[in-house]
Amino acid sequence: MTDEITPREVYFNRRTFIRGGLLAATAAGTAVLYRKLNGVDIDVTEEPPIQGLQKPGTYTVDGEAMTPRESIINYNNFYEFTTNKDGVASAAKDFKTTGWTIEVGGLCHKPRTFDLDSFKRLAPAEERVYRHRCVEAWSMVIPWAGFSLSKLLAAVEPTSAAKYVAFQTLLDPTRMPNQSTNVLKWPYVEGLRLDEAMHPLALLATGLYGQELPPQDGAPVKLVVPWKYGFKGIKSIVKITLTAMQPPSTWQQYAPREYGFFANVNPSHDHPRWSQATEQRIGEAGRRKTLPFNGYADQVASLYTGMDLDAFF
Repeated sequence: MTDEITPREVYFNRRTFIRGGLLAATAAGTAVLYRKLNGVDIDVTEEPPIQGLQKPGTYTVDGEAMTPRESIINYNNFYEFTTNKDGVASAAKDFKTTGWTIEVGGLCHKPRTFDLDSFKRLAPAEERVYRHRCVEAWSMVIPWAGFSLSKLLAAVEPTSAAKYVAFQTLLDPTRMPNQSTNVLKWPYVEGLRLDEAMHPLALLATGLYGQELPPQDGAPVKLVVPWKYGFKGIKSIVKITLTAMQPPSTWQQYAPREYGFFANVNPSHDHPRWSQATEQRIGEAGRRKTLPFNGYADQVASLYTGMDLDAFF
């Protein structure tokens, strides 16, 4: 099953020219040339703008350029549609979220099922510019839009027995065709410790670049935890459950030696097949040093005081 994951050295060699094409694809003529040269249809679809979006204040990244939107919406990990990162946008283009609901329950005083309108009314959407680091050693800077997960959890009032938060993606092979394969165990599931979930940096994203979230990036709602590797960012969430026990995590079940439950960005803990000490920022030449907790150590390191982060990876 690990053969499904492209080794990073092969992947980045293949994509050296593609990244340049994506960065230049803001002009229609260049986009056409890109398609001809690379044999890939890039998505340049404009999603509806988010009304009343609050611009970033505290949550931003100083001195680092944001990754162009064309790259963010054309380079995706979303195995429910395809394992081909270049093909997710095309495979997901007809995905609809009409009638979407999010069930929130478990160990809480006020369990509730939200439709998208009531979900979005929980808190105003704000733009947050976060670093994003993938375990495959690539990174982006993304202007997400959404609100803190803590706002949702406060609305359902966790009980004193709640210690973890479990998440589940939509299970519907007719709408997510790669769920008909056994490449992963479906539905995709993830989890956080409750104190992690309550941290203000943990975001429920409903958009990026000021527009509604496109299907290939996890519409209509995805989790963003910027100090953790990208596989913790579960997409197209339909269920959130407060639990007393640590919940299962898809990639931890798939390859426990490679993907730990905590998934904190730790440059000194290598993936079994490559180093995590450096990363490739999409759109940049060369590599940059990976920062502990993806650069958010000042905000989140205290959550893990006394833990061996090489053992709890």
